[in-house]
Amino acid sequence: MEILLQQIINGLVLGSMYALVALGYTMVYGIINLINFAHGEVLMVGALTSWAIIVTMQEAMPGAPGWIILIIAMVIACVVAAALNFVIEKVAYRPLRNSPKLAPLITAIGMSILLQTLAMIIFKPNYKPYPTLLPAAPLNIGGAVITPTQIMILGLTAVSLAVLMYLVNYTKLGRAMRATSENPRVAALMGVKPDTVISATFIIGAVLATIAGVMYASNYGTVQHTMGFLPGLKAFTAAVFGGIGNLAGAVVGGILLGLIESIGSGYIGSLTGGVLGSHYSDIFAFIVLIIMLTLRPSGLLGERVADRA
Repeated sequence: MEILLQQIINGLVLGSMYALVALGYTMVYGIINLINFAHGEVLMVGALTSWAIIVTMQEAMPGAPGWIILIIAMVIACVVAAALNFVIEKVAYRPLRNSPKLAPLITAIGMSILLQTLAMIIFKPNYKPYPTLLPAAPLNIGGAVITPTQIMILGLTAVSLAVLMYLVNYTKLGRAMRATSENPRVAALMGVKPDTVISATFIIGAVLATIAGVMYASNYGTVQHTMGFLPGLKAFTAAVFGGIGNLAGAVVGGILLGLIESIGSGYIGSLTGGVLGSHYSDIFAFIVLIIMLTLRPSGLLGERVADRA
């Protein structure tokens, strides 16, 4: 029972990060029908930027509280990643918006490789320890343990999701996003600026990915130029699992995928004395993807696809 509770906690933490990244995939796809495979690299850029800011601030202000440094680093990283995603959309994707769907897909993959290479050149390819800025003493819950960093991840994810849902459902920008998703040409006739809405969607997705990247680095304690590839791929799996184009589906898919991966690897590890669990944790995401695409291609909550006029 203690193993199950511990793996549920681990799965919720992991699923929270997947959910934030999956929202970026599903928002972009819901509006322009594009799978932005460079989204995982935006997570990586956010995490590496925050690492650079934290190291600089710790050297400049050695007595500053860790949580203040973390907040400042996260805000700066969000700005950098948002600017990067804005440029990516404007330079790489916008000229191809009316092209065959294969062209922007190949461009997205090329952009992913380009960002990884640039990050390797700028930050060097070695693994870098991510500073521990919050208390390390774990809390005991029914025999399982949870760290202050993991509590921060769960709380920050809940706040981010609540703000996003409010923005999409109750603000002028949210109404413009929903209108553009339904039919961009009709939305333009009603006074909506589709280009502005699409740029805003990329910026919001970048902010969510950066928050996930900082949390991922804080939880695992390391950053590197390839760190965004696998979380990005799993978040895409989560978006497909929940129903690509559906915001609630991205959240549900991310949480469920994190739970499946954590519980599966935890029990495999316990049955094999800890030998196989960590080695086989990555296969669960792709097993889920294969099963879901076979049995229910539209995802758990169904795919919201607008009829284009």
